[in-house]
Amino acid sequence: MFHFSNIVRTKGDPKIVEGGPSLKQPADQLARALGWFSIGLGVVELFAPRRVTRTLGMEGHETLVRAFGMREILAGIMSLSVDKNAGLWARVGGDGLDAAALLSGLTADNPKKGNIALALLMVGGIAVLDYRAAQDTKPRRPPRDARRKLYPNRSGFPKGIESARTAARQIAAHAKTNEVKQGDERRVP
Repeated sequence: MFHFSNIVRTKGDPKIVEGGPSLKQPADQLARALGWFSIGLGVVELFAPRRVTRTLGMEGHETLVRAFGMREILAGIMSLSVDKNAGLWARVGGDGLDAAALLSGLTADNPKKGNIALALLMVGGIAVLDYRAAQDTKPRRPPRDARRKLYPNRSGFPKGIESARTAARQIAAHAKTNEVKQGDERRVP
């Protein structure tokens, strides 16, 4: 099987023959997919707001769509970061804003109500995925009745502080005797 990473390897590097199982959990994979989706949607909203507003029959709201695009991009970047949970909750909040904005366009005189209804269904489906991913990636805390591990007698030295002091004295004494020996060697003609 061909692996793209073999292209950039130098002549002496080993080649990848077979990939192993992914260490990413399904929740992490969903968060990553939603992050990239958010960035893609944000780019469309940021750079093609007229097309979005025309499709929904909401002309004149291009600035709002651009702002929503920036929000989507930032939430997507946060969803791809180490603190993905904050980005996913930002996406959940953004879904609420999207739904409210779409509902404002669902008027009797809008000829593209069907497009808005479809967009609302899509936002609802994505909101469910966002909420699920945010719940699945939230930091796990120990139960309230769990005993906390306390380490008041730890010093950071594996054999204790007194052992470290003894070792330091031995090193200092050894260095002193080496200095004396070197000094004696210099005096000898």
